[in-house]
Amino acid sequence: MNVLERHNFVIELLMRENRATVADLAHATGASEMTIRRDLEVLESRGALRRVRGGAVSNLPGGVEPPYAIRAMSGMQTKERLARTVLSLLTDGETVALDTGTTLVAVAKAMENRQFTVTPLSLHAAFALSTYSDIQLLLPGGQIRPGELSFHGHTPAETFKELCFDTFVLGCCGVDPAHGATAYNLDDVRVKRAAIDAAQRVILVATAEKLGRVALGRICSVDEIALVVTDAAPDNPVVEAMRERGVQVVHPQP
Repeated sequence: MNVLERHNFVIELLMRENRATVADLAHATGASEMTIRRDLEVLESRGALRRVRGGAVSNLPGGVEPPYAIRAMSGMQTKERLARTVLSLLTDGETVALDTGTTLVAVAKAMENRQFTVTPLSLHAAFALSTYSDIQLLLPGGQIRPGELSFHGHTPAETFKELCFDTFVLGCCGVDPAHGATAYNLDDVRVKRAAIDAAQRVILVATAEKLGRVALGRICSVDEIALVVTDAAPDNPVVEAMRERGVQVVHPQP
């Protein structure tokens, strides 16, 4: 593994298991223990973990969304595959509202050489889209949440009442058949709901670990979602339950 791959591996492992030893990480990655200690030092400086004697523990409490900078380091190849799949479902000329989150930034980056009118709900996506000459960029305004750089507050929610989109590409912190799509930040939830109301169809893009997870704020029911793009296995219970509810589930190509 290279440095980036090791960092991603450590972050994803700690997000699942909360704790790991230097020896176990060295064995799993094929790196020396000295190299792993340097990796842990770098990741601790970025707030991703806390070093303890013999290893590291997650620095992220349960029920709280990991910081954007940490999520951006995790699962990049999967997010890029999901983004390409989302783009295959869009037609040039569409008006698209694009949600917040690292997977949605990957969608924004995949829009190069495509022709859309796009309203991104974060500056991270807006920065990526601003370099593409065929993208007409329309920002919703409002306050900016630090780190996430998402638009929130009264202004973006009111802006969506004046607009009509072909598609809203929705992100979430969790999706469950009983609770629908959910998110941790309630300010973001309000804007996401407004974007759903303004769109003719909703495409939800979610990495596999988000299936079955439930966060605090309810965005929408699964019945309001037309398609789900996910890397979860076709026989995943949540995937099967959503299909039974009439939701089309699309998996990226390997």
